[in-house]
Amino acid sequence: MSIFAQLKKGQAAMEFLMTYGWAILVVLAAIAALAYFGVLSPEKFLPQKCILVPGIVCQQHKVEPTKVTLVITQSLGRTITVTNINVNGCTSAYTQDMQTDQTHTFEVGGACSNGPVKEKFKGDVTIDYIDKEYNITKTAHGSINSQVE
Repeated sequence: MSIFAQLKKGQAAMEFLMTYGWAILVVLAAIAALAYFGVLSPEKFLPQKCILVPGIVCQQHKVEPTKVTLVITQSLGRTITVTNINVNGCTSAYTQDMQTDQTHTFEVGGACSNGPVKEKFKGDVTIDYIDKEYNITKTAHGSINSQVE
């Protein structure tokens, strides 16, 4: 095989790699542009949710620019007293007794800054309560993913 034939094979291989290299580079640039402008943001496709610890169920929630409303059902099997609820740094104090399977609506805040309407809201929820049977203070943690209404 002559040296000229080997150069032609090398040139063909180089052209093949350059053609596919440019195509891959264009695809990566398009994906990067979509990600930069938020088109591929997974938060847009996730459902709204409110998750707390087992035994304290977040039945419904509503996030407004200045407050958060939580509808909570207690199913721990004993009476508790909710003393404090904190959502992303916004705190409200309570002295609400809740029997087993009782539902209560709590409004947290009033002067909070949860963002503008139609924006996504992601926050941590902390509920402090007293277990009346044992007189022990406990804390329940959870999270909210929602849209400001």
